[in-house]
Amino acid sequence: MKKIAFVLAALTTFVACKQENKAERLAVNYPQTEKVDSVDTYFGVDVPDPYRWLEDDMSPETEAWVTAQNQVTFGYLEKIPFREDLKNRLEKLWNYEKLSAPFKEGDYTYYYKNDGLQNQSVVYRKKDGGDEEVFLDPNTFSEDGTTSLAGLSFSKDGSLATYLISEGGSDWRKAIVLDVNSMEILEDTLVDIKFSGIAWKGNEGFYYSSYDKPKGSELSAKTDQHKVYYHKMGAPQSKDRLVYGGTLAEKHRYISASVTEDERYLILYPRTTTSGNKMLIRDLTDPNALFITVLDDTDSDSYVIDNDGSTLFIQTNRNAPNEKVVTVDASNPTPDQWKDLIPETENVLSTNTGGGYIFAEYMVDAISKVMQYDYSGNLIREVELPGIGSAGGFGGKKEEETLYFSFTNYNTPSSIYKFDPKSGEYEVYWKPEIDFNPDNYESEQVFYTSKDGTRVPMIITYKKGLERNGKNPTILYGYGGFNISLTPSFSVVNAIWMEQGGVYAVPNLRGGGEYGKKWHDAGTQMQKQNVFDDFIAAGEYLIENNYTSSDYLAIRGGSNGGLLVGATMTQRPDLMKVALPAVGVLDMLRYHTFTAGAGWAYDYGTSEDSPEMFEYLKGYSPVHNIKPGGSYPATLVTTGDHDDRVVPAHSFKFAATLQEFQTGDNPTLIRIETNAGHGAGKPISKTIEEYADIFAFTFYNMGYDTLPNQKVLKEFKD
Repeated sequence: MKKIAFVLAALTTFVACKQENKAERLAVNYPQTEKVDSVDTYFGVDVPDPYRWLEDDMSPETEAWVTAQNQVTFGYLEKIPFREDLKNRLEKLWNYEKLSAPFKEGDYTYYYKNDGLQNQSVVYRKKDGGDEEVFLDPNTFSEDGTTSLAGLSFSKDGSLATYLISEGGSDWRKAIVLDVNSMEILEDTLVDIKFSGIAWKGNEGFYYSSYDKPKGSELSAKTDQHKVYYHKMGAPQSKDRLVYGGTLAEKHRYISASVTEDERYLILYPRTTTSGNKMLIRDLTDPNALFITVLDDTDSDSYVIDNDGSTLFIQTNRNAPNEKVVTVDASNPTPDQWKDLIPETENVLSTNTGGGYIFAEYMVDAISKVMQYDYSGNLIREVELPGIGSAGGFGGKKEEETLYFSFTNYNTPSSIYKFDPKSGEYEVYWKPEIDFNPDNYESEQVFYTSKDGTRVPMIITYKKGLERNGKNPTILYGYGGFNISLTPSFSVVNAIWMEQGGVYAVPNLRGGGEYGKKWHDAGTQMQKQNVFDDFIAAGEYLIENNYTSSDYLAIRGGSNGGLLVGATMTQRPDLMKVALPAVGVLDMLRYHTFTAGAGWAYDYGTSEDSPEMFEYLKGYSPVHNIKPGGSYPATLVTTGDHDDRVVPAHSFKFAATLQEFQTGDNPTLIRIETNAGHGAGKPISKTIEEYADIFAFTFYNMGYDTLPNQKVLKEFKD
């Protein structure tokens, strides 16, 4: 490919366009992006892919393109007058101590703590009656804070620990083993671990999962055969024993391994996609034991939550779309032997165990309800929560006499409660001291009707006294996929938005898990359009009920939610003023060719499945539905150059196509975080800078020349 000729003037040139009210708006000259003659053929249909070269994340041409785009984007953002004010306010509000629930391992009690603006939270510990001390400080892992702690697992007696690190946000991990008393690193660092936890067996060793390192770019090359290994303490990683996944018959894209709390059973969960798993179990007390098949199909999501001797307790949606808990003996564990312990109800169930009890959390229209059961299936009590919102936790070892849970909602910062499982009584363990008064804000849950008549819930949060005049800046946030539920939770970022008078609205779209497997499946493959229709209907509801109008509506989502934003803005560009797709899946014809993308086929299908599936995907794929001469909302695409889950090529090609075809004055920019991945472990400093830019871009393109809380809004016309 010939060398790319970037228009150098575009790196620094901005044109001020006079509006009728004399307010000056920024316009952009974009870098020239070269097009290549690349065509794919699907079932006899040719599909051009002129920006294919941007998929090569290792090429100097792509690196130069990233540099040029960032110079244009940051040059634009730096000229927004209140950008720095937003950053300063974010830093001020973010600067409060954050604490996790404590957990006991061996002789120590551990917990995570962040003093406010530390890039990464620090792991502390103390003995009973002892002084607090630092156990692990991820802020020392790298100078710029981009190496993060990605996992921590202890041996049963608590004397050994393995921690995982992620460099630059990558999903590839390294593992380091510590003697927790001496803090001595015991072995060489293990490398090339991916999509894996650490499952200890005694102090002898542990199980983990990984892929063979791909040829070419480890950030984008396909990985589709997961393998489970056993690492024996004292042996080099090259001698680790392959446990499962090495043959064609055992080939799966994901295989997770766990060991029961009593260390009696090793359990494997092979999966071909992100939904549905097989299950295998091995008795670790018998050195000659073979794996016993519990499930030999991927028709359900089923997991062992605990065991009592040979009795297994399994949470499953097999023949129970809203989940239930069953029991079975490990000697004959197939589904025909399962017995219901906690039957399915009309509400979706998730479970945790601790203190010798099972805690069943139900979602009632995305709101938490928690019931406590014993191991015989007897209801002990409903746990009366502190309010209406989301509860999490209640987990712990069987012998624990004290458990902890958290509670939050959209306008209440998360607090931790200390819970006595025997009496059901609890008290505040920790409450944040934050410069934000929840009493000044309120949430309401509404139900609206989607295009096909489906009733969809949405929670809308805003400052009390909001006037429904159609002029409130509003963010509509969504996800709608992979059985993931959006339940109420507090965010400093959202607090800043609402503090400025903004409305924050979150609909529970089909494709999510809020109403069980049927709700999830109703937003997958040939029904994926339902998700976009639900999101569009949510925006229409907000406009029809005067919360906002198209001139003040922004849509936002990340990953699968980035796809949601991309599809919505290309189908209904008139609906919103601003679009904010983050780390999005935007090329639906090629997503499955990168890293572990093929594992998302349960939700999406692939362009290779059938002519019908190809046409369906092509019909909504954001990259392929930007029209020449189209007028699209002001768009700020965000991604990371080290994202190896949703590779940045999705965002690169989408932004280049938008810049080519956009008409009118709405900017279409891409902000590429360097040395950053899909989001996990991102330093707080980078997160604050990113959201200051996102909100500055959003407010500015809604017409604000000063922040809304300054009560100054200058209307302008395109």
